[in-house]
Amino acid sequence: MAPHPEAAALLARSHRLGSDPRNTNYAGGNASAKGTDTDPVTGGDIELMWVKGSGGDLGTLTEAGLAVLRLDRMRALVDVYPGVEREDEMVAAFDYCLHGKGGAAPSIDTAMHGLVEAAHVDHLHPDSGIALACAADGEKLTAECFGDRVVWVPWRRPGFQLGLDIAAVKEANPQAIGCILGGHGITAWGDTSEECERNSLHIIRTAEAFLAERGKPEPFGPVIEGYAALGAVERRERAAVLAPVIRSIASQDRPQVGHFTDSEVVLDFLASAEHPRLAALGTSCPDHFLRTKVRPLVLDLPPTAPLDEAVARLGELHAEYREEYAAYYERHALPDSPAMRGADPAIVLIPGVGMFSFGKDKQTARVAGEFYVNAINVMRGAEAVSTYAPIEESEKFRIEYWALEEAKLQRMPKPKPLATRVALVTGAGSGIGKAIAQRLVAEGACVVVADLNAENAQAVAAELGGSDKAVAVTVDVTSEEQIAEAFKAAVLAFGGVDLVVNNAGISISKPLLETSAKDWDLQHDIMARGSFLVSREAARVMIAQQLGGDVVYIASKNAVFAGPNNIAYSATKADQAHQVRLLAAELGEHGIRVNGINPDGVVRGSGIFAGGWGAKRAAVYGVEEEKLGEFYAQRTILKREVLPDHVANAVFALTGGDLTHTTGLHIPVDAGVAAAFLR
Repeated sequence: MAPHPEAAALLARSHRLGSDPRNTNYAGGNASAKGTDTDPVTGGDIELMWVKGSGGDLGTLTEAGLAVLRLDRMRALVDVYPGVEREDEMVAAFDYCLHGKGGAAPSIDTAMHGLVEAAHVDHLHPDSGIALACAADGEKLTAECFGDRVVWVPWRRPGFQLGLDIAAVKEANPQAIGCILGGHGITAWGDTSEECERNSLHIIRTAEAFLAERGKPEPFGPVIEGYAALGAVERRERAAVLAPVIRSIASQDRPQVGHFTDSEVVLDFLASAEHPRLAALGTSCPDHFLRTKVRPLVLDLPPTAPLDEAVARLGELHAEYREEYAAYYERHALPDSPAMRGADPAIVLIPGVGMFSFGKDKQTARVAGEFYVNAINVMRGAEAVSTYAPIEESEKFRIEYWALEEAKLQRMPKPKPLATRVALVTGAGSGIGKAIAQRLVAEGACVVVADLNAENAQAVAAELGGSDKAVAVTVDVTSEEQIAEAFKAAVLAFGGVDLVVNNAGISISKPLLETSAKDWDLQHDIMARGSFLVSREAARVMIAQQLGGDVVYIASKNAVFAGPNNIAYSATKADQAHQVRLLAAELGEHGIRVNGINPDGVVRGSGIFAGGWGAKRAAVYGVEEEKLGEFYAQRTILKREVLPDHVANAVFALTGGDLTHTTGLHIPVDAGVAAAFLR
């Protein structure tokens, strides 16, 4: 069934407004429409309101993301409103206003839309509007910018009372098309969807023009000597070295996924004389600091400072940040406040290099960074025409530790077993590696798909969900330089690496007398040497992160079982198997577990078998190639064919959280080959 015409107009307007970051940030703001529909019970007319539900995003809003309320019941809540001290109780009352099943859960801003006498209402968080809202003399500037067409509403925490305030302002100012909400954002209205959108855009674009025309040329002050941005290559190199250290800082309370940006906006801000003062003031718009915390951690060293000095200073600043955050909590916490959620920063700023942002997954980390870019733009606008003056710290705390926010967090689904973990899988463009990458992403991990075949790697990464889930890197595991670059790409994409699967390989199946030195070297270079190089680079990152980690080797039944015409392959698998034992013994002190998997007979979906190995092994055993999988299955104890997914299951079993005290283990995934039983 098609949505109601007013709801359809609302969705179209939301998509247009939400698709432009100048209008609002991701998942920020909300929009509504009111209209008449037929009551399915009485058959008479009923006045309804459709409004974006809690947690939705305007740019991608669907009909299912709308809350649908009866307008008469919504407005009747005014008569039972117990006052601002108990306004949070009104959120539960919204449930009694729902029409039918009601659609999405109503958000805290529902009252703003329902109580304002306008058919269509937009509440948005544009940088230009928030800049005026966070200026020290924002009320005066609003009047200068808009005259009486846009009215100033002093800061008030979102809720029922703010809805009443805006409704009263509209009623008292019939000429107004909207308002600037102090410390927060904008609200606009209209009799039609088109008029409402036109009014929203008028406020946003007029504020942009006002800031551009009236603003001073260097609102952040001059560039600090020595703080200019490093060149792009040097910037990336330094960021890659610092990323695991910074992730350890952001993950002391709980592991986090990272995101890095070195956009011009960020670099210019960090090069300016005023950035220490402004960063210390923190963000203001509730949408901003709920994702970025009240303030970032800022390294107070130039980008050319020695790396060891920068690392040491970050450790000192982190200790200070945690103390300050705990003190902030203690200053404002009430007996019934939620427990402190953690004292690590969500945003870490490195002058000359860029910004690291963190969250429970890649999207959350990326969006946190986007919100801090919004905050920089807000600071620039406010400083250009006035002085940046965010809301009081106590008000920030009331939002951050709001009981309603806590309830929202408690409703979030339980994290998947590998949530916050970053995996790098070699040979992940096909076969077993692809199956492993698919399983790891399904269990919540972010995955770096590493493969010699760039096209295959990119295709797999796209299948896995794109850059918030997986990224592709092209790597020849015989090359130290390419492996180093792959790990740099990993830490810049996700903040670090927690789980590495050594899966890349080839198979050369020849009798001893036909095996050349070149065959031997190639087999060992790719698997024995390649696994060593990948594990060494993984260990560097994991040790710097101080979060432990997992290294898994995809070895083989051939590591312990001697078969014919297989000297090069089996010998290198034995090498890999012993690397597991050696590294488990060495890396355990860092909480890094090293385990292996010994598959056998993985024919279907295997890149190795498809590349000629299958034909050679079929010839050795005297069977047709297409029946090789059946042949292998029949020689096993369980008489079952082994598939790539079965190997992926074993990787998850080792890394999914239940085998926390297991290292140095080899798990056979061969359907039972008695000759390969481990002793």
